[in-house]
Amino acid sequence: MTERLSSYRELTVWRDGIALVKACYLITRAFPKDELFGLTSQIRRSAVSVPANVAEGYGRGTRKDYVRHLMIAQGSLKELETHLIIAAEVDCAAKSDIEPVLGRCDQLGRGLGALIRSLRAKDD
Repeated sequence: MTERLSSYRELTVWRDGIALVKACYLITRAFPKDELFGLTSQIRRSAVSVPANVAEGYGRGTRKDYVRHLMIAQGSLKELETHLIIAAEVDCAAKSDIEPVLGRCDQLGRGLGALIRSLRAKDD
C-alpha cells in the first residue's frame, strides 16, 4: 500500500528541482553581464519551470493533468540542458562547471521518468 503524500514538497523530484534551480542561479551569476537577458534568463527560467510544473501538476487534482505537467517539467529540463551546453560552447561558463549541473539534470530526469511511469501504471 502506498502512503499518500501530504504535499508536493515531499516529492524527491520537487526537492531535486529546487536544488537544480539554486545551482543554476549560482552558475549564471558568473556569466557576462551582456548575457543577463540572453542565456542567463533562459537558464533560470527553464530551471524554475521544472519544480514549478511538478508542483502545479500535483495540485491539479487528476492523474492525467499531473502526468501532463510532469512531462512539461521533463521538456523544461531538456531545454535547460541545451542552454547549459550552449553556455559552455560559447564560453559563458567552463565545461567543468557545467558538467555537475548536467549530472543533476540527468538524475532529475530519471526521477521524473520513474514518477511518470509509476503514475501511468496506476491507469492500467
